Amino acid sequence: MGKCPNCGEFNTMEQVTVQAPTKASAKQNRQPAGVVRASAQRLSEVSTEAQDRYRVPVEEFNRVMGGGIVPGSITLIGGEPGIGKSTLMAQIAAVMANDVGAVLYVSGEESARQIKMRADRLGLQAPDLFLLTETNLGNIFEQVNQVDPHILIIDSIQTVYTDQLDSSPGLVSQVRECASRLQTLAKSTGITVFLIGHVTKEGTIAGPRVLEHIVDTVLYLEGDPFQAFRLLRSVKNRFGATSEVGVFEMQGAGMVEVPNPSEAFLAERVVNSSGSAIAVTMEGTRPLLVEVQALTSPTNFGNPRRTPNGVDMNRLLLISAVMSKRVGLRLHEQDIFINIIGGLKVGEPASDLAMAVALASSYFDRVVPADVAVVGEVGLSGEIRAVSQLAARLNEAAKIGFKRAIVPRMRRKQDGLPPEMQIITVRNIREALDAILPA
Repeated sequence: MGKCPNCGEFNTMEQVTVQAPTKASAKQNRQPAGVVRASAQRLSEVSTEAQDRYRVPVEEFNRVMGGGIVPGSITLIGGEPGIGKSTLMAQIAAVMANDVGAVLYVSGEESARQIKMRADRLGLQAPDLFLLTETNLGNIFEQVNQVDPHILIIDSIQTVYTDQLDSSPGLVSQVRECASRLQTLAKSTGITVFLIGHVTKEGTIAGPRVLEHIVDTVLYLEGDPFQAFRLLRSVKNRFGATSEVGVFEMQGAGMVEVPNPSEAFLAERVVNSSGSAIAVTMEGTRPLLVEVQALTSPTNFGNPRRTPNGVDMNRLLLISAVMSKRVGLRLHEQDIFINIIGGLKVGEPASDLAMAVALASSYFDRVVPADVAVVGEVGLSGEIRAVSQLAARLNEAAKIGFKRAIVPRMRRKQDGLPPEMQIITVRNIREALDAILPA
């Protein structure tokens, strides 16, 4: 069968020989001590007392996790090779070993010597951090029984296998079975489990996506490998808000948290250059100020180029079409390049107006004032539509030092807007350009 009738993906079906496990196999794959069978309870008998979270001494990680690590939870962390997943989890393992007690770090890809070399480079000192280089799930459970850790880290889940399945590690059946057993371990014993997962060429966690349904929290570590900034993004969280983002910077000492990302992203901004505008976007509950750069250049070919970096191609095509039709810019004979500074990827429609302003600034070669922030979604008729959490966005801009803001026309007066900021409301793109780029 070429196409799976369940997930719709091609070439994911595999042949698995099901056979009764031998005594030796059953012994190797026995569950850790403390795992008990669940029994039915009345709804009124279920305890609602919340167990205290493990507070991580890394505030950016706490933000993404929803306030800390929940005991007995299972979390999946994915990202491209070399993005810093193992480095980040090694740092978290060390600080948590010093904070809550024993932590077991299981690596199926690196030797204990390699992990120790990384720990020395990062300056990690943790007497209660235990290392294990093993891929057999039964042997891992035996070490869990001996060490009795508070936190278990598996790096990575694609290398772990169980003898009860006659298939290679990394295949869907092995990944699903091992993750299910680790989920049972977490829920029954209260051990917190972190799984590090590989990603496919499409950027999704390999599986395909079966792990995301099993775990409680899914985190993605994103960023340009040639940039220093890394974004830890929550796409699923049963214990907190989704789409939260923690910002880190990759340095020689490892992942260093960035407490004020907006200032970091705007640190190298050139204020007297055309084709630049500041957008205020929301990443979860956090407002971020990012610089949107645009460049228009007369094309030498029949079909002009549209090159986005950090924004969706379809969004760029939409904005360029609206600017051509509603504002009269002759973009059909211009190559267009859009770039989000810092290696960020912005998908929120509230950055549309900043993209349009940057395009017009480059086209007319006029400089956008350095103290202006731009917020708004652009419609097909050129109108500027309202965005959510406007007060939080403008307060963040005022904190950075911006004096003016171009925002959509508000239906009613909003509370919490910064009084020291001049707020200019506009109905369409023409009004916005007249306010920012006067003739």
